[in-house]
Amino acid sequence: MAFSSPSSSSSPPSTHKWDVFLSFRGLDTCNNFTAHLYPALCQRGIKTYRDDKDLERGETISPTLLKAIEESMSSIIVLSPNYASSTWCLEELTKILECKKTKQQIVLPVFYYVDPS
Repeated sequence: MAFSSPSSSSSPPSTHKWDVFLSFRGLDTCNNFTAHLYPALCQRGIKTYRDDKDLERGETISPTLLKAIEESMSSIIVLSPNYASSTWCLEELTKILECKKTKQQIVLPVFYYVDPS
């Protein structure tokens, strides 16, 4: 999948602020998998939103985070052993799936130490 620079003049301008919204459970992946994935995407010019870098931690999901999901062309969901036990992650996932349905957002699951079946 390519996230390229602006295309021909016949295409409408992009309404996406972000190429990718990265959804993950920090406890499981922030010091290993996503610590490598995020800079790899950024180094390739892919505008990537990662919540633990761009937001303060809080008890509930913020409107800023929900807006970042809405403003993303795609989402990468890193499904890890503790992802589903996080209310925050499940709220992100709900919003991502809503955007998939209403805005045709591309959703890419990554199964990190979990069985995809």
